[in-house]
Amino acid sequence: MPSENSASSLNLAICAIAALTILGILIRPRNWPEAVWPSIGALLLLTFRLLTPAQAWHAVRQGSSVYLFLAGMMILAELARRQGLFDYLATHAVTAARGSRTRLFLLVYGVGIVVTAVLSNDATAVVLTPAVYAAVKKTRVPVLPYLLICAFIANAASFVFPISNPANLVIFGKHMLPLRDWVAVFALPSTISIFATYIALRLVNRDSLRGAIDIEPGATVLSHSGRIVGLGILASAIALLAASAFNRDLGLATFLAAALVFVAVLLFDRTAFLPVLKSASWSILPLVAGLFVIVEALTTIGLAGEVRRALHDLNSFPPLAASLAASFGIAAASNIANNLPVALLAGSVVQDHVPILLRHALVIGVDLGPNFSITGSLATILWLIAIRREGENVSFWQFLGIGVLVTAPALFLTTFALLISG
Repeated sequence: MPSENSASSLNLAICAIAALTILGILIRPRNWPEAVWPSIGALLLLTFRLLTPAQAWHAVRQGSSVYLFLAGMMILAELARRQGLFDYLATHAVTAARGSRTRLFLLVYGVGIVVTAVLSNDATAVVLTPAVYAAVKKTRVPVLPYLLICAFIANAASFVFPISNPANLVIFGKHMLPLRDWVAVFALPSTISIFATYIALRLVNRDSLRGAIDIEPGATVLSHSGRIVGLGILASAIALLAASAFNRDLGLATFLAAALVFVAVLLFDRTAFLPVLKSASWSILPLVAGLFVIVEALTTIGLAGEVRRALHDLNSFPPLAASLAASFGIAAASNIANNLPVALLAGSVVQDHVPILLRHALVIGVDLGPNFSITGSLATILWLIAIRREGENVSFWQFLGIGVLVTAPALFLTTFALLISG
């Protein structure tokens, strides 16, 4: 039996590896891909026998539904990008604005809501962002306000449906709420989150939205295969919502739906097979798997128990105070350590008799809370990478200044709405 000092050293080593792993994901030393760092962290845990192979394998297997969900969404998003569906939507939003910057702001925001709700927040960050940049850039108006829409709506609308954010699957796992119950709980909070974020973003960008659009991009035509993708995504969304309604595995349903759409597109565009598979961000899968292993190690040293006790202590507070403490607390943790590992940790404790109200407040904190900072979620990190590829950039402090103004009131009002929806 290890001594107390030995156990403390082991706990400290696990915490250090976890902290360095998260730091590596956020700052990407030597520009190595994000997936490298959780993989290294997991290997270090095994090398120094801080985790057994059986424990690591158990942790990896826990994410099977999440891997299938992400794989399916990446295929659908890449098909939509390759066939020009997002470029088509963004360009038509500019045309429909009829020369008004504020109307364009509303239209792009609306497209972002739809993409996030039915294709997940990562698709909004990775695929919609470049399309919005290309369409708005042609108008010669300031492009940053419209890019910020893609960053903020990716999280603000990410609990409209269970499929809107992989973090939802991570938190609930096999205990995912049926669609009817999900909508009953989160319809009002989602509406408030979307509306409050929109109002705050409009106010923050009010100076840039004055004036008219003098130059509009030319009309674009959606290809036949692009229409197939659009109809396929619509059918997939309906199928996924049906799977959610009947409490089926969303990961498997998402992957099968994406595979069927992929086959349909290949009937019209046989050249799409390799480009789609090569362009999808498969590195997300080992990133998530590595994080599952890191969280498993943290669980072995009692961190999950501490979180569980903290949540049970909150149960003695008045409902509003307890909900705000849960949502803002996990939001703070998400912005320090990124929401995906925080969601993994929360998912390991919420099924253990955590009060339902606090469980739902945690979902709001994990989904909306990352909008405080540019490193708060995987979606915002992917968004930053996307705009840098286009020659744009937003500093950590610049985003934080906007994020506090936009997210603090939105998170408060959304958590309050959760109490009303009860």
